[in-house]
Amino acid sequence: MKLLNSILKASLKKRINEINHFRNNPIEVQSGLLKRLIESGRNTEFGKKHEFSSIKTLQEYQNRVPVSSYEELFPYIERMMQGEHHVLWPGKMKWFSKSSGTTNAKSKFIPVSNESLQNCHYKGGKDLLSLYFNNNPESKLFEGKGLALGGSYTINEKHKNSFFGDISAVIMANLPGWAQYVRTPDIKTALMNEWESKLERISNITLKQNVTNISCVPTWTVVLLQKLLEKTKLQNIHEIWPDFEVFFHGGVAFTPYKEIFQKFFPLGINYIETYNASEGFFGIQDTLNEDSLLLLLDYGIYFEFIPMDEIENEFPSTLSLSEVELNKNYALVITTNAGLWRYKIGDTVRFTSLSPFKIKVSGRTKHFINAFGEELIIENAENAIAYASNQTGSIVNNFTAAPKYFKGKEKGSHEWVIEFLTPPTDIVKFTHLLDQKLKEINSDYEAKRYKELALQMPHVHQVAEGTFYNWMKTKGKLGGQNKVPRLSNSREYLDDILQVVGFLELNH
Repeated sequence: MKLLNSILKASLKKRINEINHFRNNPIEVQSGLLKRLIESGRNTEFGKKHEFSSIKTLQEYQNRVPVSSYEELFPYIERMMQGEHHVLWPGKMKWFSKSSGTTNAKSKFIPVSNESLQNCHYKGGKDLLSLYFNNNPESKLFEGKGLALGGSYTINEKHKNSFFGDISAVIMANLPGWAQYVRTPDIKTALMNEWESKLERISNITLKQNVTNISCVPTWTVVLLQKLLEKTKLQNIHEIWPDFEVFFHGGVAFTPYKEIFQKFFPLGINYIETYNASEGFFGIQDTLNEDSLLLLLDYGIYFEFIPMDEIENEFPSTLSLSEVELNKNYALVITTNAGLWRYKIGDTVRFTSLSPFKIKVSGRTKHFINAFGEELIIENAENAIAYASNQTGSIVNNFTAAPKYFKGKEKGSHEWVIEFLTPPTDIVKFTHLLDQKLKEINSDYEAKRYKELALQMPHVHQVAEGTFYNWMKTKGKLGGQNKVPRLSNSREYLDDILQVVGFLELNH
């Protein structure tokens, strides 16, 4: 293991020079990448339809290829899933990522080409390690095992020489031998379909191993770590894995989970955020002292950005990297080496640095509350939850919120369902602090709350521990990359959860 550790560290160190190149030459790197993507796609059906062979400039590309939603690209993807060649990307597509960014019953099937696996997803994993070792040269990460919690995959019934599943499962199923050697659990266990049985097996296996790091969505990591402590009757995870040093996380914002993890690891560990979606690996936290993500510019993904005032337009204008501004929210548009041409991914980001280009994920284009003109985004909600938790000594495990619409003479409000690991002693004080912070960080919300002209005080339901887990279970959405939607402009999720708990409010 120590020999492998030395070899891998030396290999990863070489990649730092390449990372520095795109840091220092971002526009040049992205421009050259777009030309190569267009050249690769020129003989596909999509490329012929949009005359890729004669595209010479970014302006021509934007004029000929519209910004597309999943629904608009789906007819092409459906044909690829049926085994057709050269549709969106050269050749035949063997793998598809089944994406459900929320618990919505509808699934998206995102093509995953060999190029995107090798030059995007795996490159992201290597860069994650390269940057980590660059910041922690004395790390002993490879002297133990890396625990990865992921989903599962299955045969595509439409064309049985292809497969679909969570992107984590697609990645794990295709990992090179050296990567399989340094990870746990065994691949058979990692790809089990039934979440609760998988969780039991993973906990039994890893209790006997020297785990030094975890890569997973925080939500499901919490469930596993709680199970480990229940099994061992120990006080914290250091007592189980004394050499544990870093949690690589992504999928949801980490802020609401930080206090939970500090209880699991009271002696302290490193936390590194990634932005890895079904569509590609987009960003990595490249330093330990800030939580912005370095935008990854040489991964076969060309980036464009839609200003938020254009987001509802049928033909929105887009900005290139050279045109974006600091601290403005943009909807992300990508062109990828798996045939997603000007695809509107559904995430919103804002730039925290333009040299190098660094971002924070601020929310989802469809997951926000704007029922009364308040324009509340996920980033607002998570910051306010973290503030109220900190001020009251409470720890939030999960939450969701939706508007409570006008009814008779009653004004509108926001209704929250919150599950605590450590509840506040005074839920009313927690609610006031939540409201106070939202007013501080969102001027539109503050204006609507002014003298309760449009919005009344938020209404918070405190529900029992395990509520969200049980709700996800009823939806068949345990494990993998399934996440609870934080905000919704409709009451679909919130009413469903309240129905599961019988509209019971504890301590409220």
